[in-house]
Amino acid sequence: MSVLDLFESMEYGPAPETAEPALQWLAQHQPFDLFINNRRVKPASGQYLETINPATGKVLARVAAGNGADVDAAVAAARRAFPGWSKTPGHVRARYLYAIARHIQKHARLLAVLETLDNGKPIRETRDIDIPLVARHFYYHAGWAQLMESELAGYEPLGVVGQIIPWNFPLLMLAWKVAPALAMGNTVVLKPARYTPLTAMKFAEIVEEVGLPPGVVNIVTGEAGQVGEALVRHPDVNKIAFTGSTEVGRAIRRATAGSGKRLSLELGGKSPFVVFDDADLDSVVEGVVDAIWFNQGQVCCAGSRLLVQESIAERLVAKVRARMEKLRVGDPLDKAIDIGAIVSESQLGEIRRLVERGVEEGAQLWQPSTACPREGYFFPPTLFTNVAPAMTIAQVEIFGPVLVTMTFRTPEEAVTLANNTRYGLAASIWSENINLALDVAARLQAGTVWINATNLFDAASGFGGYRESGFGREGGKEGLYEYVRPRWEGASGRASRRRGLAEAPASGESKAHSGNGHAEHASNGVALAGSEVFADLAGRIPSIDRTPKLFIGGKQVRPDSGYSLPVRDPQGMIIGQVGAGNRKDIRNAVEAAHAARAWSGASPHQRAQVLFYVAENLAAREQEFALRLVQQTGRPYADAAAEVQAAIARLFSYAAWCDKFEGSIHRPPLRGMVLAVREPVGVIGIACPDEFPLLGFLSLVAPALAMGNTLVVIPSPQAPLSATDCYQVFETSDLPAGAVNIVTGEREPLSQVLAEHEDVEAVWYFGSAEGSKRVELAAASNMKRTWVNYGHPRDWLDPVQGEGEEFLREATQVKNIWVPYGE
Repeated sequence: MSVLDLFESMEYGPAPETAEPALQWLAQHQPFDLFINNRRVKPASGQYLETINPATGKVLARVAAGNGADVDAAVAAARRAFPGWSKTPGHVRARYLYAIARHIQKHARLLAVLETLDNGKPIRETRDIDIPLVARHFYYHAGWAQLMESELAGYEPLGVVGQIIPWNFPLLMLAWKVAPALAMGNTVVLKPARYTPLTAMKFAEIVEEVGLPPGVVNIVTGEAGQVGEALVRHPDVNKIAFTGSTEVGRAIRRATAGSGKRLSLELGGKSPFVVFDDADLDSVVEGVVDAIWFNQGQVCCAGSRLLVQESIAERLVAKVRARMEKLRVGDPLDKAIDIGAIVSESQLGEIRRLVERGVEEGAQLWQPSTACPREGYFFPPTLFTNVAPAMTIAQVEIFGPVLVTMTFRTPEEAVTLANNTRYGLAASIWSENINLALDVAARLQAGTVWINATNLFDAASGFGGYRESGFGREGGKEGLYEYVRPRWEGASGRASRRRGLAEAPASGESKAHSGNGHAEHASNGVALAGSEVFADLAGRIPSIDRTPKLFIGGKQVRPDSGYSLPVRDPQGMIIGQVGAGNRKDIRNAVEAAHAARAWSGASPHQRAQVLFYVAENLAAREQEFALRLVQQTGRPYADAAAEVQAAIARLFSYAAWCDKFEGSIHRPPLRGMVLAVREPVGVIGIACPDEFPLLGFLSLVAPALAMGNTLVVIPSPQAPLSATDCYQVFETSDLPAGAVNIVTGEREPLSQVLAEHEDVEAVWYFGSAEGSKRVELAAASNMKRTWVNYGHPRDWLDPVQGEGEEFLREATQVKNIWVPYGE
C-alpha cells in the first residue's frame, strides 16, 4: 500500500511498543519472591502462581503464593519499623517520597509496558495517564510529609497499614495508598491483586533503590483468600485500605467490626453520564469514549449509564454508534489501539453473562462491525438501548466495555434516574449551562462529579464514594486523615483520666433527691428563688410529674412500645421515666429526618443563627440543667454547672464553624479547577456516651447539625433526662421539625436498628467495644459510614477530644467538581 493510498483510506497503521526490555526484566527476576523487610523472601508454602498476559493468554511470570505465615512475617517487620519511621522527621520522609517519585519517572516506560502486559490496558493509557499520576501522587505527598508537623499538628500515624489493591489500576492504586501512608509516618503491608502483581514487584525494587528503611514497605503476593483475609484479620494491623468490589468490602467491614481497625473502602460504581439537550454533542461523544471504553470499562467510576435528554437521544446515539465503528480493539502494546484486553478469562465470562442477561430482559444490543482478536481475552465495545431502570444491566456493575442508555425529560427526572442505584462513586454532567450543571451536581449522590469532562484525577483532589461505593477518601488533604489519628488517642491518651470532675460521693454520702433535686441543690448553697415561701409545703405535695416522651418530627410522642424505662440516680432511686423506643420509633424518626432535609439547604449563616439561639436558650435554663445533671450523676453542683457551661461554649464553637468549615479549590496541572465541596452526610444516627450526659449529647449533635445533617439520636441510657430536657430548647430555637429526633431506650438494640436501616447514611456510636463491633457489622448492609469508639471513653470537657475538625469531618463528605475551562 502506497502513502497515497493511506491518505485516501486514512486507515490506522500499526505503532507497536516493544516489550523486549520488560520481558528481559521479567526473565531476570523470575520467580518473584515476597518482599519483606527489604529482602526477597520465599513463600512459606513454597508455591508460586502464574500471571497471564490477557492479550495472549500466555504465562508472563511466576509469583510467590503467600499465606498467613508470610503475612505474619510482613506485619512483624512493619511493626518493628514503625517506631523509627514514625519518628523520622517530616523533611526526611519527604525526601524519600520525592526520591520514589523521581525513580517512578526514571522507570516510567518499563512500568508502563509491564502494566500493559500484566493488565491488558492500552499502552497509551499506562504511558500517558497511569504512570504520570503515580509520580504525581508521590510528589504531592512528599509535600504533605514536609508540612505534617504544622498542618496536622496534634495528629500521629496509625501504625501498620494493610493495603489491598485491585487489578484495574495496579500501580496507580498502589500509589494512592502507599504515598499518603508513608507521608504520615505509617508502615505498610501491601497485597497486590492476584492477576496483576508485576508493577508492585518493580516498585519493590524502587524501594530498595531509594534506600527506604527495612520494613517500611512490605509486599506479599498471593490469593485473596490466603493473603488478603490474613491481612484483614491480623490483630497487629491498625488499618485496612481496600479498593475492590462492594461485596468484598462488605465482608471486610464485617471482619474488622469491633477490632478497632480503621477502614477505608473504595468500592463499586454504576456512574451516570448525564447529557442535557444544550450540550456539545461532539464533545459528549468523546467523553462517552473516555467514560466507558477507557481501560475496557474496567474502571470503578466508569460512566456506564448514559442518561440523555429525550429530545437529543436519537441524534446522540447515532453519533455514538458512528464513533464506535472507529474504535480499534487489539494488541494493547499497539499505540494506535483504543481498547485492549479484559484482565482475565473469568472476568470476560462475567461480562458475557451480564450482556446475555441484558438481551434476555429485553434491552436492544448493538456492537460495531469491527472484529476482536481471537487470541486472548477481548470483548467489543457494546451499546444497549431500550433499557429500563430496573434491568440488571442498569443496576449491576458490569465492569467491562458495556454502555447502557436511558432517556429523561426534565432535570428533576435526570437527578432521580442518576441516583437510582445503590452506588455513589462518580458522575459526569454535560451542559453548556453552567448554572444547570452545578445545580444538578449538587443533587447527585456521588463523591466525584465531572462537568463537561470525565475520568479526571489528581493527587490534590480526594476520590471516594457515597453509599455502597464505600467511604473514606484517597488524595487531597482529606485523604491524609485516613492515615492519622489524634495524638491523644494513642496508648497514653486512652489511659488519661477525665479532668475537672470530683469523685462521685460514696454510698450514703449524699441525701436522697426529690424529683426536682432540691436536697442536692441546697447542699451546694444555692437557693431557689422564693423557696422560703414554699418551705412549709415540703413533703406535702408531690413534684409535678415529668415524663419525657420521644421527640420525633418536632413533636413529643409516646413510644410505639407503650413501655417506659426507669432512670435512677447513683443511689438507685428512680428519678424519672423515659419511653422505651423500638424499631418502629426508629423508623418514624428516620422518616422525619428525611422530611427535614431542607435543613441541609439552609445557608451556613442560617444554621449558625439557630445554633446560637439554642445556646442562648440553654443558658437561660443553666441552673435547671445543672440540677438535672446532679440528679442523674450525683456529682457536685459545681461540676454539673461546669458541664452546662462547656455545652453552651460547644454550641458557640459549632455555630462559629458553620460558615468557616468550607471546601477548597484545587488546581490540578491542567487548565481548570476542582471545587472540593463539603456536603452533609445526610441522616446520621447517633448513640451518645454515658459520660457527660449533656455535654456528650450536644458535642455530637451540634457539629452534625452545623454541617446540615438531620439526626436520629439515642441519648445515654444511664442519664437520658439531660437530652430529653433539650426538647423545649430545640422547639423554642427555630430548629426545624425533624432536624433532631430523639429516641430513648436501650443503646444496643436501638443502635443495631439504626445501623441496619437502609435510609440512614451514617452511624456514630459511643458505647462499648462489643456494641461498636455490632454497629460496624450491621452497617455493612448498605455500606453506611460509621464512627465508633470501640469502648474507649473520651474526656468531653477537653476541647482536644471533645470538639473540633474531627467532628466536622465526620459530619461531612467531600464532593470534587471538576470545572475545566478554556477554548
